[in-house]
Amino acid sequence: MSERTVDWTALRPRGEEPGDEGLREKKKRLMRQQLSDTATEMFMERGFDGVRVSEIAAACGVSEKTVFNYFPTKESLVLDRWEATTAALRSALTEPATPPVEAVLDVLSGELGAMTSWLASQEDPVHGAALMTRFGALIGSTPSLRAHQHDQTGRLVSVAAEALAERTATGPDAPEPRIAAIALLGLWDVQSLSLRRHLKEMSTPARLHEAVTADVRRAAELLRAGLASFGREAPCGTALSPGGSRPS
Repeated sequence: MSERTVDWTALRPRGEEPGDEGLREKKKRLMRQQLSDTATEMFMERGFDGVRVSEIAAACGVSEKTVFNYFPTKESLVLDRWEATTAALRSALTEPATPPVEAVLDVLSGELGAMTSWLASQEDPVHGAALMTRFGALIGSTPSLRAHQHDQTGRLVSVAAEALAERTATGPDAPEPRIAAIALLGLWDVQSLSLRRHLKEMSTPARLHEAVTADVRRAAELLRAGLASFGREAPCGTALSPGGSRPS
């Protein structure tokens, strides 16, 4: 399997394709997909800094301006999952019946499932795991990609804080929703590190999914007690302690 045959779109979790999109919307979606996948292939082959945006445009038969019409920065060509993740996170956290930890675990499970399903669909899952490892190494070894990822994570924290603030009728900058959002977004880092570690010893995609899920849920257990009382109204202005009990 060569990198030119890899469906990079499937590797990077996205939202579901709209079922009622028109021809114009479909063409735009497919062009965006082509630009991102072509850029990823070229970055994997030559390194992020070794490829110019004009070369990506030429490979896709479009102008450099067209590339930037779809992607505001060169970094977003390869790190393009944030829009779908943001929408999923906001939707999950604004559901009042779902505890915040469970809501985030559902989003993470969907992203992990997309990646392990991609691995299972490869002719050679071991080679696919090696490509995933190289994809992660590309991001980790490129300062501008790491900076972009850090910025986008910060935006996700703000989105989560806003959603959590709505549950408590407070502002997103209040201490409780802010620290809760930071803690919840830390589970993405746990999943990423776990995936990287277990990819090295992967036996099957199903085992990989099981091992990473177990790691994420272990980390989530540390958050459950502290966030179990989040959003409950304490009468007479008394606050709930992190464990859910009222101060004496």
